[in-house]
Amino acid sequence: MNTFFLSELHIYPIKSLGGISLKKAQLEEKGLQYDRRWMLVDEEGMFITQRKYFELALLAVNINDGRLIISHKTNTSQSISFDLQEDNGIHIPVVIWNDAAVGIEVNSEVSNWFSDFLKFSVKLVKMPVSEKRMVDPKYASNNEVVSFADGYPCLLIGQSSLDGLNEKLESPIKMDRFRPNFVFTGGEPHIEDRFETFYIGETLFSVAKPCARCVLITIDQQTGEKGQEPLRTLAGYRTIDKKIMFGQNLLHQEAGIISVGDELKVVTWKM
Repeated sequence: MNTFFLSELHIYPIKSLGGISLKKAQLEEKGLQYDRRWMLVDEEGMFITQRKYFELALLAVNINDGRLIISHKTNTSQSISFDLQEDNGIHIPVVIWNDAAVGIEVNSEVSNWFSDFLKFSVKLVKMPVSEKRMVDPKYASNNEVVSFADGYPCLLIGQSSLDGLNEKLESPIKMDRFRPNFVFTGGEPHIEDRFETFYIGETLFSVAKPCARCVLITIDQQTGEKGQEPLRTLAGYRTIDKKIMFGQNLLHQEAGIISVGDELKVVTWKM
């Protein structure tokens, strides 16, 4: 009988920038509180990510005293911060993949800071509380909504899955390549593929679909350098329907508190 426990809990307040490790987090309708509630967009409103701009990996994010703080991982003199509630009030259209959504610029000073860093004009936008970006109806079960995340409110990966991958790699990698919200211990590699519904603490989750991986996982989150791994190795044993899968996208119906150490109790398994 497998026993599973939540071992890591992460949020990524600004899409494609550094994450924050937490001991406890509030789960809201769109996902964990503050997770992917901000995003960089270009002058056309198109979202900006590490997939193209590897250097975004070098920007760390923290929350302290009601402020979001962005700082360069190696050049600590490069930093800026703003109040979590701050925005200029002007709604602008933004695009994430095939989704049209709405964002509000935080302020011009913050946008200019990011523009200087990336060397082209961008804006940092915040998702309005009122914004209802829908989960793909092909996978949604109850009209779920999502933040500026790629498509789903939360992502789950088993520690065993990373351990199994690292056994196949010449140089082990960290879990941060995969940007999960939840990491759990217990079971064999990729046992999460078989989860259908489960509780973390008192909150019920369901698995929407496996997470298809892209070039982002080849970017070292400490250096911003791109390589070929682990995409090349994963392609050899985790290709499903011509996509490389690692981790599971989740849905949930109720808010709640999630804490490291919570037991993950599987209710139903996929056949």
